[in-house]
Amino acid sequence: MLRYLSLFLFLVLVSCKESPKKMMSQPKEPLPVNISKILDSLWNSEQIPIRKRDSLMRIYGVESEQAAVYQAEYKENHAKNILAVQEILDRYGWPDVAVIGPMGSRTICNILQHASQEVREAYLSMMEQAVLERKLAAAYLARASDRLATDRGELQIYGGQMKFYPETKTFNLWPVFDPKNINKRRAAIGLNSIEEHLIERFDFVWDLEEQLKRTAAFEKAMQDKLQE
Repeated sequence: MLRYLSLFLFLVLVSCKESPKKMMSQPKEPLPVNISKILDSLWNSEQIPIRKRDSLMRIYGVESEQAAVYQAEYKENHAKNILAVQEILDRYGWPDVAVIGPMGSRTICNILQHASQEVREAYLSMMEQAVLERKLAAAYLARASDRLATDRGELQIYGGQMKFYPETKTFNLWPVFDPKNINKRRAAIGLNSIEEHLIERFDFVWDLEEQLKRTAAFEKAMQDKLQE
């Protein structure tokens, strides 16, 4: 529980209007003048096959051959895109949103979000520093933290992650910490309500009673595992 509260307090603090006291880090090298075009290209090659895949999933099903074609294209593109993003971050540091714009930040974070757990963990501290320096919106750090929580088998804090459950062949929200107060946590860092987020992003309806039961079952399973 302390881990969840610590991250929540960190994100609330960095979302306040006061300037951070920590000294700003200096860029390693100046960004290329065409960085926005580079990021736009990465966004399109990552997102277009995802959108086509998701559209076909809704028509033919998650495991359909039609959707699999674009899933394969997405994976091929992503393998190249994550290398490009890593090169940008390693060479130039985290780009300031004032330079690359909100869409540039979104591109970097989305491509990182789709990377392996090892890669995401490697850049998490850089992301945290970028948030402290106001180079990146706290919402992106919340999303990244939720994704890592699911990979580690922990409760997520802000409800950004869905999972496909093969046993029921349906999507559902990965269990969240303290579902009753999730909207307070989301609002504190500038996110919309969980109800709005799930409908807009996944066409999924938030059911508090269902999620309370799922969280309780998750916590019990984890407790039982610790006692084995």
